[in-house]
Amino acid sequence: MSTAVAGVQLGVAQAGIKKANHDDLVVIALAPGTRTSALFTQNAFRAAPVQLAEAHLAAAEVQPRYLLINTGNANAGTGDAGFQSANACCDALARLTETDASAVLPFSTGVIGEPLSAEQITTGLPAALDDLCDAGWERAAGAILTTDTRAKLRSIQVELDGQQCTITGIAKGAGMICPNMATMLAFVATDAAIEIPLLGELLSAAAQASFNRITVDGDTSTNDAVTLSATGQSGIEVTAGSEQAEHFAQSLTTLMIELAQDIVRDGEGASKFVEIRVTGGESEAACDQVARTVAHSPLVKTALFASDPNWGRILAAIGRAGLEDLDADAVSIHLNGVLIAEHGARAASYTEEKGQEATAAGDLLIEIALHRGDAATVIWTTDLSYDYVRINAEYRT
Repeated sequence: MSTAVAGVQLGVAQAGIKKANHDDLVVIALAPGTRTSALFTQNAFRAAPVQLAEAHLAAAEVQPRYLLINTGNANAGTGDAGFQSANACCDALARLTETDASAVLPFSTGVIGEPLSAEQITTGLPAALDDLCDAGWERAAGAILTTDTRAKLRSIQVELDGQQCTITGIAKGAGMICPNMATMLAFVATDAAIEIPLLGELLSAAAQASFNRITVDGDTSTNDAVTLSATGQSGIEVTAGSEQAEHFAQSLTTLMIELAQDIVRDGEGASKFVEIRVTGGESEAACDQVARTVAHSPLVKTALFASDPNWGRILAAIGRAGLEDLDADAVSIHLNGVLIAEHGARAASYTEEKGQEATAAGDLLIEIALHRGDAATVIWTTDLSYDYVRINAEYRT
């Protein structure tokens, strides 16, 4: 299946930012008339490219024409020098493409706190521009990775009023994953025509249902960003309140959930993909509070890595999630369909053999029923392995 999106070209180059002979620079060219919306990290220590991209998106009289992405260096925690470097990269691409620097959105990922060499990026730009093509999605998906072990690329064909439009996206992220309004980095595009207000609404809703539902380690990056670009090249117009908008939103959310789950499955050192469903809450926020407390518990995560059905750790996490007037006797817990706890204690039907068999699977489903309301939520996470510690201990070495 073709991943090409009419009006989008991608080019890749090797700039030697962290190591030689490695794809680490991506330019995404957007056709004139393309509209772009973006969400950025809510981390207070936001990287220079995040702040600059947000400023360009807000201030530009024309919509972005180029997305400029580098890996190997986050350009975060770099002070004024970081802003100068990000600006220099945008200026260089603008000169080469005869556009305004404010039409360039920069994105960086990699080591935090290290100076970013603008010269390396500007030197690599001509090669990236020469490489521009509509079939560049796969190579670009590989070029934006850091500790990831595999590329994350998804594409979907959507039928609207008998016509086909395409949505394609790439993402990166394996560690420092607990997105807050975005993910590590994700770039999604469609050939449908969508006005900016609706485009922003579609992106926000899809991100809330996808990237904001994942966590590997509870850390929100300084560089998180997700963009959605609509080129309009298919001639299909998606308007607010229409059936087409509802159908498009469902398809966009499906694609972004797939990308988000790809990130979790590639979590640093992960051997388990864990879905945590919490039901019976008085509000979605309360369910989310419980789900994230369980998902972030090192004791729960290490037990899952060992395929140890240590349900007491899950019970303890629920109890410290901060819900007021929690009735522990009302809570029940299932692990891959096995009832392990109810009425505040081990379930009468539970056996250790059943628990061990359930936790041996690579995909785990933890179902927590609070029995105090009708709200529900879901979070996707991983176990916590020896390799997670090794990868992050050796990250800069």
